Amino acid sequence: MLKTRVVTALILLAILLPVLYSSSFQAFAAIAVLFFAAAMWENQRLFRKPAPLAMALVWSGLFVYLLFNLASFSQPLLFALCSAFWLLRLIPTLARGLPEISSFANGMLSALYGITIFGCFVAIAVFFQYSPKFLLSVMAIVWVADIGAYFSGKAFGKHKLAPSISPGKSWEGAVGGWLLVLILSSAATFIPALQDTFPAQILARLGWIWFFVVMSLLTAASVVGDLFESSLKRRVGMKDSSSLLPGHGGVLDRIDALIPVLPLAALLALWR
Repeated sequence: MLKTRVVTALILLAILLPVLYSSSFQAFAAIAVLFFAAAMWENQRLFRKPAPLAMALVWSGLFVYLLFNLASFSQPLLFALCSAFWLLRLIPTLARGLPEISSFANGMLSALYGITIFGCFVAIAVFFQYSPKFLLSVMAIVWVADIGAYFSGKAFGKHKLAPSISPGKSWEGAVGGWLLVLILSSAATFIPALQDTFPAQILARLGWIWFFVVMSLLTAASVVGDLFESSLKRRVGMKDSSSLLPGHGGVLDRIDALIPVLPLAALLALWR
């Protein structure tokens, strides 16, 4: 399993990194649409919705259109809606539980989660157009939080964060991930070569107090995204969202923590 996981990761890196630094929006768009379609197909399956492939294609058609017309619609409005959906509807389900599969509420929740996935990929496109380094700097916040949480949880984890959803996660792990994000993102702001990254730009615009607030919000959002997808899988008895990525599960398994983070980060980056 570990060998398969490593091989898949290396193949993905070999594809994604050259595309990110190719300066070709067409190449980027082709990869983004492929991953977006897979994510939407998995979303439909997790909610047990009919015709998952057909719905994924419909969503992908809209995504393709917007990719090449990013300036023609209100990006801040989309990102604000995604953040509002998380705050007002998706996060509360972690405490109240998910609705019945056959209920109307489940269909509404599926649509809202689909919109946030859509917003996540639109944010990826917006950040890519700004610069690949800027995009990776936002994603790195999630990756650092995940790495910090894993090792802190292994070393100190005693108090379960959400035992009914994800028994392996602990409060100690979450705090460890948050602290590592604060330390590394702060350190990055002192490196001249990283002055055009998200953490450095947030610090330059908002100052240290708001810098720590923003990094804390994004770290918390990454945990929420992970827990929400875990709750969806647990409800339908699935270990992974799919088997599209050998050793890793599905696309949603890889981007679940990014889904609430990227629209929020994009909203903050666009806000002046």
